[in-house]
Amino acid sequence: MILKRDNGVGKLRGQFRIILLALVFFVAGCEQSAPSATMSEKTQTPSAAELFDSGALRAIAYGGYRSATRAVVPSVNEIKEDLKILSGLGFKMIRTYNTQQFDETRRIFLAIEALQAEDPSFEMYVMLGVWIDCAGAWTDAPNHEGEDHEANQREVDAAVQFAKAYSDIVKVIAVGNEAMVRWAVAYYVQPKVVLKWVQHFQALKQAGEIESEIWVTSSDNFASWGGGEVRYQTPTLDALILAVDFVSMHTYPFHDTHYNPAFWSDILDEVNAQAPQADLSARMARAAAYAQDQYASTKRYVSRIDPGKAIHIGETGWASVDNGFYGPSGSNAAGERQQQLYFELMTAWARAAGVVLVLFEAFDEPWKDAKNPGGSENHFGLIDRQNRAKRVLWTEHDAGALQGLTRGGRPIVRSDAP
Repeated sequence: MILKRDNGVGKLRGQFRIILLALVFFVAGCEQSAPSATMSEKTQTPSAAELFDSGALRAIAYGGYRSATRAVVPSVNEIKEDLKILSGLGFKMIRTYNTQQFDETRRIFLAIEALQAEDPSFEMYVMLGVWIDCAGAWTDAPNHEGEDHEANQREVDAAVQFAKAYSDIVKVIAVGNEAMVRWAVAYYVQPKVVLKWVQHFQALKQAGEIESEIWVTSSDNFASWGGGEVRYQTPTLDALILAVDFVSMHTYPFHDTHYNPAFWSDILDEVNAQAPQADLSARMARAAAYAQDQYASTKRYVSRIDPGKAIHIGETGWASVDNGFYGPSGSNAAGERQQQLYFELMTAWARAAGVVLVLFEAFDEPWKDAKNPGGSENHFGLIDRQNRAKRVLWTEHDAGALQGLTRGGRPIVRSDAP
């Protein structure tokens, strides 16, 4: 995936990286001086297969945006703060979502290199997201039979350049984020579009244009991988399953507490409506089992097409706050205790099953529902906007994992959630 096996190749890659970064700095503006040639000559790093196959890899979705708009891109130094926090918590891989719509991805790579220069033992790898849109995406008339080829090509081209320049960091390329699921009505595409770009990356691997050990996948809802409705189970999806190096599936029982109310409420009675701790634990065990059932149904379908295909969970999470569907006037699923229990249950299951779990997400990001600060989409992080470690991190916080680390120059403190 990113193994540099001889010094000659390492030096050539180092020279290429300097040229590429010089061009990127010229176009995008320089926040930090380009790394020296010797920085690119790193020791051998594990392949994607080595990282994923044991199931022990700790991975998390990352966006460093700290304001209500992505127009304010986090600086390299701000990203360095975030990555130090995630590393302190034991995470070794971050998942990103696009390559060039905003400048965050470029800065992430600069931040990782800067941290490696300061401490050669620093480890952080990237599951590089490539955003895919249909024709007319985000308009009143999206065309789901076509694609925005120009925008998608830019995303792909940037991913190729990052994979070449940072072959010691990029471990996975994920084509599309929930790009095939039909409820993504603003932008979803047909599987043939994702298949085309997956095959493009696989061809680049075969040709030696990018590292052959990079794993290529698409990160999508469990139903999009054949684990749900029959309408998704098509010959094109089957071809995609064969083309990817592993299946990256999403599961969100949190959302189904609203869209499938019986899942959440039919074990409750009026006496337990206030959800005492024993009842809450039972509900969260049911939520985790629900996610595991979605994994199992996806595995059954995928195994029919490719019995040896690995399946990992590319995204799952639980919001700590909501003022809508998932709050007190809705399913009442949101909460720090619920988030803690869900992550604990899912992490234990994933480790036992040898499944890598990409948690969603590292930090609360207020841009996701900018007009509604109390909306659940703003509150999936492990750490909130006030630098408070939510309950899911209390054990690590109390053990000193975050001691001396800051965000925005301020320390990480414990939340006071019940």
